[in-house]
Amino acid sequence: MTTGVGPAVDDWLAAHVPGIAPPLTFDLVSGGRSNLTYRVTDATGTVRALRRPPTGGVLSTAHDMSREWRFVTALAPTEVPVPEPLAYCVDTSVTGAEFYVMDFVDGTVGADRDAVAHWPLDARRRAGTSLVEVLAALHRLDPTEVGLGDMARPRGYVERQLHRWQRQVHRSGAPDLELLDTVHDALLARVPPQSSGIVHGDFRPGNLSFAPDGTVVAVFDWELATLGDPLADLGWLVSTWEQPGDTVPPTTAGPTTAPGFCTRTELVDAYAKASGLDVSRLPYYVAFSRWRSACIGAGVASRFAAGVMGENDLPVEELHRQVLRQSEAAHEAVRDLDRP
Repeated sequence: MTTGVGPAVDDWLAAHVPGIAPPLTFDLVSGGRSNLTYRVTDATGTVRALRRPPTGGVLSTAHDMSREWRFVTALAPTEVPVPEPLAYCVDTSVTGAEFYVMDFVDGTVGADRDAVAHWPLDARRRAGTSLVEVLAALHRLDPTEVGLGDMARPRGYVERQLHRWQRQVHRSGAPDLELLDTVHDALLARVPPQSSGIVHGDFRPGNLSFAPDGTVVAVFDWELATLGDPLADLGWLVSTWEQPGDTVPPTTAGPTTAPGFCTRTELVDAYAKASGLDVSRLPYYVAFSRWRSACIGAGVASRFAAGVMGENDLPVEELHRQVLRQSEAAHEAVRDLDRP
């Protein structure tokens, strides 16, 4: 089904979500290249959220809903703010894929500058300190103690990630992968010593919900979560943290060029203080993040070009140009690792 939901979902939710009152209405909140999120409103006006995979053009190893559910349910009792998990459906006949339901968290998702335009400067400053506090809290958790110790091998995170994204970009049919292959080989040859913890995989303002004062009230989109080096999350966050005057594009656009947001240096210093971790290996993870972003972008552009992901706001040629810019940025970041 192109909408991702259907009449059978009403019956399933009525049977499995306590207190829900049909009839239900579904409104797509976000989705497309990632998992789809629907706002589910029942007859009393109570709102919940439903997460399911995209309806087409997905890779076989992507969009594991049970993985998201494991992380959300494990983290719900901790100090890391996540929506309350309500129910999980393993019956793919209900709507064509597994899905889960959680509480709907009101707040502002920091997707871009427009999203935070109404915030005062103090709220933007608070957003930076709050997300660092949440990220450090996540990285302080012991995966085994919260029931996630079996989610991945505790060692070799970087090697696994390099293999995964290299394999996926080649399977996507993306053209002109020579530069990405060069960066892959350079990263593989320079893997630093690694620690282990819970890694969100896409931690940035666009996957966080904020209260009016800038405090983080929920972390969303756990589809890339795994166990690995916490600095991978910080490297990704830094690579997305655009600031005025940048000449290198961010891996993912966000709100952080708006006045009031902290600088990347302030962000890293705050994380180092909050987490107590040594951040000297961070440049490697920034380079890795740029390479991973280019791999993801190349796969997306290839699937749009093949016509399996519907329409896109940008021409495929522009998507390919963005991938090239990010690939070049990754290459430069890797070369910087060897400079004194």
